[in-house]
Amino acid sequence: MIRTLIGALSAGLVAFAASAASADEGMWTYDNFPSAKVNAAYGVNVDKAWLDRVQAASVRLTSGCSASFVSKDGLIFTNHHCVVDCVQAISTADKDFVKDGFLTATREEERKCPGMQAEVLETITDVTQTIGSATAGKTGQAFIGARDAAMSGLEDASCAKTQLYRCQVVTLYRGGQYKLYRYRKYSDVRLVFAPEFATAFFGGDPDNFNFPRFNLDIGFLRAYEGGKPVRTPKHLTWVSRGPKVGEPTFVSGNPGSTERALTVAQLETQRDLVIPVGQLQRSELRGRLIRFSEEGAEQKRIATDPLFGIENSYKVFFGRQFALNDAAFMDVKRKEEADLKAKVTANPTLAADVGHPWREIGAAQKAATDNYVRYRQLEAGAGSASELYQFARAIVRGAEERAKPSAERLPEYSDARLALLGKQLLDEQPIDKPLEQMYLAFWLSKTREYLTTDDAATKGLLGKESPEGLAERLIAGTTLADVAARKALWEADLATVKASKDPLIQLVLANDAAARTVRKTWEAEVSGPTDRAAERIARARFAAYGDAVYPDATFTLRLSYGKVDGWSYRGVDIAPTTNFAGLYERATGAEPYQLAPRWIAAKDKLNPDTVYNFVTTNDIIGGNSGSPVVNAQGEILGAAFDGNIHSLGGDYGYDPAINRTVVVASSAATEALQKVYGVDGLVKELTAK
Repeated sequence: MIRTLIGALSAGLVAFAASAASADEGMWTYDNFPSAKVNAAYGVNVDKAWLDRVQAASVRLTSGCSASFVSKDGLIFTNHHCVVDCVQAISTADKDFVKDGFLTATREEERKCPGMQAEVLETITDVTQTIGSATAGKTGQAFIGARDAAMSGLEDASCAKTQLYRCQVVTLYRGGQYKLYRYRKYSDVRLVFAPEFATAFFGGDPDNFNFPRFNLDIGFLRAYEGGKPVRTPKHLTWVSRGPKVGEPTFVSGNPGSTERALTVAQLETQRDLVIPVGQLQRSELRGRLIRFSEEGAEQKRIATDPLFGIENSYKVFFGRQFALNDAAFMDVKRKEEADLKAKVTANPTLAADVGHPWREIGAAQKAATDNYVRYRQLEAGAGSASELYQFARAIVRGAEERAKPSAERLPEYSDARLALLGKQLLDEQPIDKPLEQMYLAFWLSKTREYLTTDDAATKGLLGKESPEGLAERLIAGTTLADVAARKALWEADLATVKASKDPLIQLVLANDAAARTVRKTWEAEVSGPTDRAAERIARARFAAYGDAVYPDATFTLRLSYGKVDGWSYRGVDIAPTTNFAGLYERATGAEPYQLAPRWIAAKDKLNPDTVYNFVTTNDIIGGNSGSPVVNAQGEILGAAFDGNIHSLGGDYGYDPAINRTVVVASSAATEALQKVYGVDGLVKELTAK
């Protein structure tokens, strides 16, 4: 209910303080984890050996999720919603694995996931001084260009000549630090197991971001190399017991992004412009997907996962909007900002070094307001969710950028990043053309609506055609659904690409000059000045609080700590665990509370007291999906898959009293794998028996 949501967010967000981490708060980098504080608070022994072991077993998936190795033979444990794209890709109208689940009895049955790569962080190197030297004295787009060139150069030098590693220079503390992360990568990732969608997402959107929950949101993958399973002796130990209330827990994963260090001016831009525009489009796209899914069984099949994704995003930003609309929350942010400014003013040396970064970021918000919609429609959100459009853009820009030295390219086309881009472009995968047509028509219609019919960019895209008519022609005429056609164009030079008769290639060519122009403007007037000023705010924060602060999330490996614990809200106590008995009590026989046939048949075989889902006080955000939740012994208790309703404002802050991570228990997974699905080989591998 909306009223409950507003109250929950208001209560939760005014309590946190971003200046220094409170109890159980923080998504900490592995090279700055507060072990002494955690060990003292929880009576555990998190030392370097413990950290090294858990880091080596933690996996980042290029699907935007986290995971972990759980056997010596490259077995990866994550969430169903992190592998559902793969499940959809191997499904057909005749065999719907999303609906029916995907089970394997032998490794020969494991199926490759197109576009997916698994990555394990091996080393972290501080390169702040190198980036600082390259950008000294530069502002605006010159700063962005110099920074990106230096980052690309470091990535290329470390990884461009090897197929085994991926390197990424990561911006931490909004520019206060730069670290080079080196990952061991596995490009051959295969699906091992996925339950039915109705089981993984039992309760659907009504239960999303709520608790109690009853979801088997699990998926298993396997990393291969040279056609054989990867040997992974540094894996987590699987335990089949349920968690204990109060038990210390650690979440090792890759939180996507947070904005806890934004200035008040930036938060106001999010509140007044960025989120409202995005929500208007998500709302309409959700409606179009619902209508599309109602056209027939096949339309419902191919729209199931996209609809889940858009509904999840809508709910996330709905929560964020209410957080920023909360006057008490914004007052807390203003007070924190004022306190930091006062510390700067009180230190003349620091004040001379920092200058007036808050004023500069405030000035950049006008440029953001003036350019955001254009930047979103032509560059950042071009093509909407159309995979074919993204293929076409990658081909066009790849041809143009590869002709330049690596350091002078758009950073996403540097030598170190081309391997993953090429994999995502050239892996065989099904394309649902009716859905593609809908996405393109939606994007073109919104671009015309927002930029107006008379805008030169709109005319360049549409000419005399309607959005719907053009989208139909594009999808009917493109050859980019064929991987061989994509490969030929990807390997061609720019002249050949420009001469292509493919209508989607021609559409991107028609849009690219306008897109590059608005990107250049954005970098010169918004991101460049903002990033430069944010570096100085970071220096101020370090001077004021030292290393007792953690950086905003960047989809890089982090470790959070907490415990198994419920919460109380408005006089109601919420227990920290659910069990199988509760699942059957909640089932109604109608979506979204309809049990899959296997679960109906297996009811009497299951132990009703088995812990199914549970909550912890760990601080997480989107991107942590699939993260292993481990105990003090490094044993895996489950995988994080959601947060509670109070966590929706977690982008901006954390309240240990009511923010909770929602976890699917390894005890539930073991029981279900044995008694519902009968995949005894998988259970044997997990339990090393």
